[in-house]
Amino acid sequence: MEKLRKLIKEVLSTPPTKKDCNCGCHSCDNVGNPGVVLNESVAPKQILSENLRYHVENKLPLTENTFRYGSQAFLNLWAEARSLYLREIIHVNEEDKEILLETHLGNYGIYEGQTVPLDMPMLDKEELKESKGKKNPPLNKPKRGGSKAYYVYVKDPKTKRIKKVSFGSGGLKAKINNPKARQAFAKRHRCSEKTDKTKASYWSCRLPRYASLLGIKSSFSGFW
Repeated sequence: MEKLRKLIKEVLSTPPTKKDCNCGCHSCDNVGNPGVVLNESVAPKQILSENLRYHVENKLPLTENTFRYGSQAFLNLWAEARSLYLREIIHVNEEDKEILLETHLGNYGIYEGQTVPLDMPMLDKEELKESKGKKNPPLNKPKRGGSKAYYVYVKDPKTKRIKKVSFGSGGLKAKINNPKARQAFAKRHRCSEKTDKTKASYWSCRLPRYASLLGIKSSFSGFW
């Protein structure tokens, strides 16, 4: 475990370069990369599972995987991605990176003699009701909870299906009332260019607009 912590610390403290950055940090030339990208100089796609390979080939973020929340496939995808990311075999965007490095999602621990998944928030009663077949959940109204700090239901204009988008972290909440932090966040994430409601970045960039809805105390309620 100590070795893993050391490796994570090294990854976090090493700044990306324009030559090899595909992480979605917006500090390099590859600012358009939306999700998981294979480091072709390290390994072929054959070492990836079918599920992770799908994300690589379509450059989809891990947060947009289609598996049922908490299912074995859902957890396996995160565990595999973390292992490959730490070995620099894949690159991920900033939101996926935060989960991979700051949580143990996908791993298991022992609690009261039972094996339980780590860092997987339980669904609250309202969200559980929605996830078990509620056909018409409220759209475009962010709520607390889910696999990240917040979640929202939207209708995908391409598929016409309702999609759940998880987004945000505790850091977003802290930035709302700090003008310099807001400006830096907006610039780094190119918030003015985020127009796709099916993407987590759209909602992260607009969190201040929904502060009162999410119970966040803020003197600022506009755009980042």
